[in-house]
Amino acid sequence: MDQDQNQHQLQIELSEEMAEGIYSNLAIITHSNSEFVIDFVRVMPGVPKAKVKSRIVLTPDHAKRLLLALNDNISKFEDMNGNIAINDSTPPFPMNFGGPTGQA
Repeated sequence: MDQDQNQHQLQIELSEEMAEGIYSNLAIITHSNSEFVIDFVRVMPGVPKAKVKSRIVLTPDHAKRLLLALNDNISKFEDMNGNIAINDSTPPFPMNFGGPTGQA
């Protein structure tokens, strides 16, 4: 049985560079009839332009699996750490990061 399990395990490699991750504070999701595209963006205060830092392209069934996996992980996180509060009056992406605005 162990040998059968080993044949069905997927070995995933993670390079040092990829393990560092990429910070994103905005995700833009678009779709067609055959794919979902998620662009991860880093918006910085006072900078009118933002670059896409990573793009993930998924089939519709994989997008649904991602949704279910995120929902499951958020539920587990909230069970351990309390409810994640989302302020409905907050704009969909941070423009000033809630801090004071600088003047020169």
